[in-house]
Amino acid sequence: MDRVLWLYLGLMLSAGQVLGRADSVRIDSVKRAINRFLSDKQYAKAAQSYERLGYLYHQQFGYNKYTMDAYFNGLKYYSLAGDSLGYYQQHMVIGDYYTHDYFMQLSAEKYLNKALQYFRRTQNLPKIIECRLGLANIDQKKVPIPAGLVARLREVEQLSAANKQPYFQAFAQNLLANTYSQLKKPDSAQYFASRSLVLAKQLNVNWLIALNHFYLGIVEQFKNNPQAALKAYEQSVTLARSENNVGMLRELAKHSATSYSSMGNYKQAYEASLRALDFADEFYLSEQTKSIRLQELDSQIKTLEIEKQLVEQQSAHQRLLNTTLAIILIISVLGVVALIFLRRQQKLIAHQQSVIAQQQIRQLELKSLRAMIEGQEGERSRIARDLHDGLGIQLSRIKLFVEAHQEQLPNSVKEPLNQFLDEACTETRLVSSNLRPYTLTTFGLIPALDDLVQKLNLVNETRLILEHYGELPPLGDEASVMLYRVVQELLNNALKHAQAQQITVQIMANDETLLISVDDDGRGAEFPEVPTKGNGITNIKSRISYLGGQVMWQSEPQRGTSVMISLPMPRLLKTESIPA
Repeated sequence: MDRVLWLYLGLMLSAGQVLGRADSVRIDSVKRAINRFLSDKQYAKAAQSYERLGYLYHQQFGYNKYTMDAYFNGLKYYSLAGDSLGYYQQHMVIGDYYTHDYFMQLSAEKYLNKALQYFRRTQNLPKIIECRLGLANIDQKKVPIPAGLVARLREVEQLSAANKQPYFQAFAQNLLANTYSQLKKPDSAQYFASRSLVLAKQLNVNWLIALNHFYLGIVEQFKNNPQAALKAYEQSVTLARSENNVGMLRELAKHSATSYSSMGNYKQAYEASLRALDFADEFYLSEQTKSIRLQELDSQIKTLEIEKQLVEQQSAHQRLLNTTLAIILIISVLGVVALIFLRRQQKLIAHQQSVIAQQQIRQLELKSLRAMIEGQEGERSRIARDLHDGLGIQLSRIKLFVEAHQEQLPNSVKEPLNQFLDEACTETRLVSSNLRPYTLTTFGLIPALDDLVQKLNLVNETRLILEHYGELPPLGDEASVMLYRVVQELLNNALKHAQAQQITVQIMANDETLLISVDDDGRGAEFPEVPTKGNGITNIKSRISYLGGQVMWQSEPQRGTSVMISLPMPRLLKTESIPA
């Protein structure tokens, strides 16, 4: 069955490449039309074309920043055209799109609520229904589920049916299915998922069909029918791939691992868990996803900059008024004194507002970086717990069972079986420990790095050495996790690329500064190339910069590479906690 499934997915990928070329042709055609509309100042048609362009980008690339750029351009030209309906409908489109990313839920609510207020004023019932469904889609992802969500969804479903809106009715039923599934009510979940699936097939809405198959699979798993669940997941996988829905593929892989595990197929469960991790990294760590988050923060920063410009314009206008008053009141010393005092106060206020705006911009930049790091560590921690508490326990139970019945097994089976189980348990522990180091959260940075070096020495020919000087005070959780990841990334890079015989990690600490160096005697490289290539180097620089430190590379061909990191100790002691 698995070979057939992967062969079918390969055919779907080939077909997707052909469709991708067709989408590129359509995208170029829409871009040419936009240029014509803009040259003729037909802003309403340009806005509609940008909305179409965003949809085509999503069909080709999935969740991506090009779609968001197109939607924001549509918002701009609807405003220039004076089209209020299109303008607030674009707010709703942007809000719905942001719901793909967990970290953008607040922004999604902001856009949807703004659209809902307008459509309520204009009494546009279909758009009101659509906005309410978008907000309910956000609510059903919250933990715990908000009280009254089921009642609100039932009301929207009945309203959609009464007003002959089958698409919204199917979506409402789908949200009800997921909500009941989270509330551990499989019969209700199956009822609404089945009804939604019928309507979705009639309307030929692939993403909704895929979601309903997914929820039906969850119901089958809940009823302890793992084979039926896997069959439903396979149907959903096909459609999710055609829609480039990486987030849904991640959830499908995670639930498939649970089904395989309950069937006793732990090899497939392990592979599915790894696929879930790959999909999570592909979505949350992709440049597209990061760009969308930064784009929203950049939009907020630009708003602050506009407000700052308005303040400066108001100040300039006020200064002109003050000059006029100075000419009129020049004969009065009291008036001159009052004018000078007023102007000084205005300059002080303008300066304070400028400083506040700059601080807010910096805070937004730090918030963006912190959100990215929390997303990485949180996802690693969650998957590590799933591996340890799920697959790891099952492997241990199998090993105990085999040891208890060894006398019933022939020697030709017993020894390889024990070896395979030991290797699987070791691999699971290594993956789980790599994702969430137990030593780090329990004993601190130095013991965790020592444990890391010992483990790497066991599986690599390169010799690794850890040396530390000075008393390292207890660091904040955030600083410990970040420094551990930085050293881990540097060691992995050196083991992978340096071809070194020895790698030395040195840590020196005093009351003011923490110094970390990672040196290898490998092949080295031209220095200008070292700190600019790869996402790993970018992550190292961003983490060290966030902690207020500096990182320097020194490398020459055939003379090895040296990385020196300098960090202010007081900053490391004050950082807040993030998930370990």
